[in-house]
Amino acid sequence: MSQHEKINYLEFPASDMQATKTFYSDVFAWQLVDYGPDYCSFNDGTINGGFYKSDVNSSYEQGSILIVFYSNHLEETAAKVLNNNGKIVKPIFEFPGGRRFHFTDPSGNELAVWSDR
Repeated sequence: MSQHEKINYLEFPASDMQATKTFYSDVFAWQLVDYGPDYCSFNDGTINGGFYKSDVNSSYEQGSILIVFYSNHLEETAAKVLNNNGKIVKPIFEFPGGRRFHFTDPSGNELAVWSDR
């Protein structure tokens, strides 16, 4: 498969670098590599990206792109988010084709998880 003009890397702002790294490692099993105190790269098994030190965050309501994970077990994933210092900002709801919820990570970035189950 050609990588030409495909999404290759994602970057997230992180106001609390350690809490953000711990969250994604514990909830989604991301592999992390530090590049100093203000940057950390990640690999989720499919895509690479990084966290950069910043006091801003990404919000769907403010027009940010929404990154959506898939889960075979939506309620279990929601519980993992809550048990690892994430916050559910839009509880599980149904839509044509599935269900999803929105959450914020410890740095306040909003993401979502969906399931067709």
